[in-house]
Amino acid sequence: MKKRFSTELAYVLGLVFVALGVVLMEKADFGVSMVVAPAYLLYRWISPVWSFFTFGMAEYCLQAILLVIMVLVIRRFRLSYLFSFVTAFLYGLILDAFMGLGVLLPSDAVWQRAVYYVIGMLFCSAGVSAMFHTYISPEVYELFVKEVSAHFHININHFKTAYDCTSCLIGVILSFLAFGFGHFEGVKAGTVLCALINGWIIGCISRFYEKHWVFEDRLPWRRLFTEDPEPIR
Repeated sequence: MKKRFSTELAYVLGLVFVALGVVLMEKADFGVSMVVAPAYLLYRWISPVWSFFTFGMAEYCLQAILLVIMVLVIRRFRLSYLFSFVTAFLYGLILDAFMGLGVLLPSDAVWQRAVYYVIGMLFCSAGVSAMFHTYISPEVYELFVKEVSAHFHININHFKTAYDCTSCLIGVILSFLAFGFGHFEGVKAGTVLCALINGWIIGCISRFYEKHWVFEDRLPWRRLFTEDPEPIR
């Protein structure tokens, strides 16, 4: 018999898991997740000049731009989409907090970095899957995949893989522009591997969730996120 799981808790765990996973992958230095690679490179590029500019700030700034692109692509705007930026902002705060703790982790040995990479990728995938099982607006990254794949009737896991590969390519281009050819920062072999298998891992974790739990609301907030006025077209 399946157990009940709060959709609101899934939202919180999604934010925490993704932020923790990103920090672990950054610590491993095999390449960050392809989804966050553009924001990470922007952070590495700007922070030496503006010390106040954090990884979290780079994340929610770029996600604001992605939100605008999504609205233009699907030609629809709902008020609930704005909550995705709130989610991105909260994620940025959690990410910066974990980044502060991440500096304390030992990373001298290759095996330590390998463990960080594997666990980090699993945390990221588990967090994204959790966000897919809540009504609360996910990060713009996940909202983009969810809304665009639904709009064009594309399998969400296949679209996620294509989106990840595109983000990886953008990350490579930004790495070249920021640090020059022949020098990779943020985008490495681990980024490419993650781009190829992350969608599949998310699908496996989603099936695991759905096999063991039924996601149910514990708070009367669903209408705030799903029952907008007529969409603006």
